[in-house]
Amino acid sequence: MISDLFGLSRKNRSIKIIILFGVLLLIGFMISLNIGRYSISPAEVLQTLLGNGSKKQNIVLYDLRLPRMIIAVLMGAGLAVSGAVLQGISRNGLSDPGILGISSGAGLAVLLFVSFYPANSEAPPFLMPFLALVGAGATAVLIYVLSYKKGQGISPTRLLLTGIAVGAGLSAVSIILTLQLNPRNLEFVVTWQMGSLWGSNWKFVLALIPWILILLPYVYWKSRVLNMLSMNEHIAESLGVSINKERLLLLGAAVGLAASSVAIGGGIGFVGLLGPHIARRLVGPQHQYMLPITAGVGALLVLIGDTVGRSFMEFTEVPAGVVISLLGGPYFIYLLMRNRA
Repeated sequence: MISDLFGLSRKNRSIKIIILFGVLLLIGFMISLNIGRYSISPAEVLQTLLGNGSKKQNIVLYDLRLPRMIIAVLMGAGLAVSGAVLQGISRNGLSDPGILGISSGAGLAVLLFVSFYPANSEAPPFLMPFLALVGAGATAVLIYVLSYKKGQGISPTRLLLTGIAVGAGLSAVSIILTLQLNPRNLEFVVTWQMGSLWGSNWKFVLALIPWILILLPYVYWKSRVLNMLSMNEHIAESLGVSINKERLLLLGAAVGLAASSVAIGGGIGFVGLLGPHIARRLVGPQHQYMLPITAGVGALLVLIGDTVGRSFMEFTEVPAGVVISLLGGPYFIYLLMRNRA
């Protein structure tokens, strides 16, 4: 009886926080629509959305800002939930697509494609997520194999250290390949690596939406399995959970979310680390309550990071990945110090 009341209370709290983040996202959307090199007042934004704006206002809102903001929200949610899944299946609060090297694998696949693609052509947006998925999937398999020890399975510490080592190696290969690029592709790759939302038109929105709309509900459907995997393997087995199968399925979902987000939005780090930690502090570790808030936190982080980045300096943009790293780097150091203690 008491546990039922506690669950109901947590559910109500979760619903209230989800509504709060919905309101914050709406406010962030309105602010982001207003801010930029070409300033548009809230009244003008409303008029444009109702079909009464000028030609210039329509171009700025519909062709430039709205698709970029939607990509920021989608990829923020995808990266944050991917981090939550990785933390759940590894039982390690420091896991993140960037820290584990999965984002580096996706980035290397995109870089290889750009290296051999004609410099005077535009890369097909619908092909990029699949290429990134191949790179990220191969990286995840490599990390999984190297982390596995016969008779002991996967050690969370070994998984983290292996991911960092593999990610560092892939980043080194990426740097070598970057030095071989022609000026046009070099500019694109450098911008992409810093976490700038380069794919900011409706084609890229359509390329990213299917991955997010399919994989986010799937992960939420597996939230109770994630709860069991986060506890103890023996407990999960006693409850009838096929550990290896479920871990691989969830790892595939996490890789898909991270790879598609990285392919379209660039190498933005720390969202998968910050999102789950903030959500857990708000509603606790149970994934059925934590995952929706994780998605909201990630979406808000990337939206704010991109808005600040493109309005911070008058004549140039600061990539969203740089802005978020200013928050994520110190927080990662704090977590390392706390875990050591």
